[in-house]
Amino acid sequence: MQDIIKKTFGGLSAQYYFRQLFFGGLLAALVIFMTLNGNRPLDFSLIALLAVNTLLYPYSRFVYESIVNFIMGGNVFFVNAILMLMVKIITMTICWSAAIFIAPIGLAYLYYHHSKATN
Repeated sequence: MQDIIKKTFGGLSAQYYFRQLFFGGLLAALVIFMTLNGNRPLDFSLIALLAVNTLLYPYSRFVYESIVNFIMGGNVFFVNAILMLMVKIITMTICWSAAIFIAPIGLAYLYYHHSKATN
């Protein structure tokens, strides 16, 4: 069991994981801020969902970046910085809000990749 956890949840580099965790935490903080400013209580179910999405966000983002890297290859595009920032924020929000659904794909891939590497 420990081997499975190491190959899946330990599959990303610490630098990548904590960088993505930071941005996931910012999105969770934004949701908490908007909830409190909307005069709504913070339910336990909301806090649990925010925590799960934040912890799984790095794996969800890994899936998204892997797909984009596969499609785009090594090409570089020069676009307006404001447009690119807006697209990045939108994709981060989508990956964070759907992390509970997207992350299992990344975890399965990491397990497969690390299992294959050890054989």
